[in-house]
Amino acid sequence: MARFTTLSLALAMAATSVNAATKSLRAPVVFDNRSRQLSYEFIAGYRPESEVTDHNAIDLDQAALEVQIAKKTQSAFDIAKAIYEQGAHSKSYAILTFDDAVTDSFTDGTVFTGLTEAGQDVNAKVYKSSGAAPGTIQLQYITTSVQETYVECQVGARSLVGDANTKGCFATTGTITDGTNTYAYSYDQLAANKNGRTLKGFSTAVEAKMIDGCKGCPYTDATYFKNYYGDPDYGHKWVDAAFGKKETNFKSGRGDADFSTYGFVGQGECIKKGTAYMIVFMYVIREFEDALDDCTVGCINCNDDPVHAWDEGVAFYSGSLEGVSGDNSGKLLHQLADKRCGNFGTCLEDGTSSKLNDELFNLFNMGQGQLLVGKCEEARKTTAKIADLMYVPLIQGTLRYAYKVGELEGAEKEKAEGAVFAAGVLPKVHEFDTKAAETIYSNMGVGASSTSFSAVKKAFESVYGDMGISCSDIGGLLDPEGNYYGGAKPCSSGAKSSVLGAALGGTAAGIAIIAIGVIFWMRRREVQGKPVFTGPESSGVE
Repeated sequence: MARFTTLSLALAMAATSVNAATKSLRAPVVFDNRSRQLSYEFIAGYRPESEVTDHNAIDLDQAALEVQIAKKTQSAFDIAKAIYEQGAHSKSYAILTFDDAVTDSFTDGTVFTGLTEAGQDVNAKVYKSSGAAPGTIQLQYITTSVQETYVECQVGARSLVGDANTKGCFATTGTITDGTNTYAYSYDQLAANKNGRTLKGFSTAVEAKMIDGCKGCPYTDATYFKNYYGDPDYGHKWVDAAFGKKETNFKSGRGDADFSTYGFVGQGECIKKGTAYMIVFMYVIREFEDALDDCTVGCINCNDDPVHAWDEGVAFYSGSLEGVSGDNSGKLLHQLADKRCGNFGTCLEDGTSSKLNDELFNLFNMGQGQLLVGKCEEARKTTAKIADLMYVPLIQGTLRYAYKVGELEGAEKEKAEGAVFAAGVLPKVHEFDTKAAETIYSNMGVGASSTSFSAVKKAFESVYGDMGISCSDIGGLLDPEGNYYGGAKPCSSGAKSSVLGAALGGTAAGIAIIAIGVIFWMRRREVQGKPVFTGPESSGVE
């Protein structure tokens, strides 16, 4: 094992310093892949170690939902609800009906090949065979590592607006084969091409995947929300109530919202921000926690699954619309951080990229490196810091709309935006100070009789230390001229050291920068068939 010491150090330090060392690494890096793929497209500057293009596409559901909400009609809201519940872009699968009676059993993951309407090959794997109706087979389309064409069958709720992409779907009639057996089938392309990953599913899965059904359950942040709202699927209950213009009726009696007084404007804000900043938010944290559950301490070749889960977390945080460098118009949490930095003076020198995203991507890279080399406890600390920082834009959003409503006489839109931002952070505030949470809710909740910006600001500031963030993380609210609004300057707290410096120290950071080149060189040598480190087979060890 001693021969892996240098490699382990290089991997951990390289991943730690990718973001901090040079912005130029937030661009695609192409490797010679004659033997196997060792490089995947970057996600907003993060280089995944596994294929997560299908996960990255969940933001296309969010974008499609927002298009419908912007129309402000009931029929469009009905379509938006279908997109939320049924999906359209992620984990696409077909339900094919056999022409003849079939008694064969099918194993999940078995690959079948068929043809599209144009006669092109299409590959898919058996998906949730236990849930397939008699006489049918469920086949999930196999995706590619190229984001632009990750899958060419995107139907689901897209069929409701007439823009379903059926180019890569199974033909309406034909045969499929697993290489041994061939089966004739027929099906309705628009009705029987569905999606196994949905925005709604992210919330309804909280109980099974974050509270009771996982190795590390219950997860800390999910527990905050379960305790505060009394319902593990609090996000779905919020969004569903907003769609239905009804009350949430959370079991705890805390944080309730009555959407019956809202029109399309208020409804829309609570829906689209609820899906992105309440539902997707928690599922991002879930993926990082899931990676920790599967991490094997001290093993350099055993942590592919945890790294894949980690990559999924970054994909859900960013989304495909952010592109490879993170400078596009996204719809999820990455874009929110960049939007809020301009409001609170927390951007980098370019004025558009947030310091928060820069810091989080340091941590994303650090955590990935820690998992690669089995530094599980170190990765746990990294995950905890990521979770703390992810609340920053939600606090900024709550403060911004507290000011708009309380000081600038904001109307339904501003009240709704403030309410949903508050809903996404209240459970963590409540964990540390129930009075502070009550103050924020009474001022920001749906239907609040009045709003005091100063009271909301003071309540948040009282728990920053407990929440693992600082005044400098939040900044101060700026007016259109770039000056602080009255009473909205940043609060005062101790200076916070950078993630890289805190994690490694100055000397180690310098070593890590050098290690980037070392690890990229080692990877290139591997795909060229000239590995720096030989495995058991070449060393003669059985």
